[in-house]
Amino acid sequence: MEVGQMQRRWVDYTKSLFLEGILDGQFLQLQQLQDESNPDFVVEVVSLFFEDSEKLLNDLTRALEQPSVDFKRVDAHVHQFKGSSSSIGAQRVKNACIAFRNFCEEQNTDGCVRCVQQVKQEYYLVKNKLETLFAMEQQIVAAGGSIPILELSF
Repeated sequence: MEVGQMQRRWVDYTKSLFLEGILDGQFLQLQQLQDESNPDFVVEVVSLFFEDSEKLLNDLTRALEQPSVDFKRVDAHVHQFKGSSSSIGAQRVKNACIAFRNFCEEQNTDGCVRCVQQVKQEYYLVKNKLETLFAMEQQIVAAGGSIPILELSF
């Protein structure tokens, strides 16, 4: 596949992530911080998000399996997850965390258990989509092309 075609596929794929509400404008701001001096900035930041998220999801699952759930602790984990997902533009993860925090406030164990599943589902969706996006970017660069600059004007 030629570079122009790969770039068009990348643009279409990236736009779909915004149109489906998976990513928001914060992700574009993250991309704008990347330049020649730090070409892997977005991948590095998102990889850190993935590492932290795996740990947070495990902590959340364990906390909700306790006979007596410490809702303050669960809420602190969810709050951290909401902040980190928001900072990379993972909109649907952030929204799932907002709903989760409401159940923590109500000390609703069943609601929290349902929410942790929803958060996991949204997290693994965004992780899969971003890994695909980064793989497309690697192909474009390997073929001698550059990653297009995307504006939120669609």
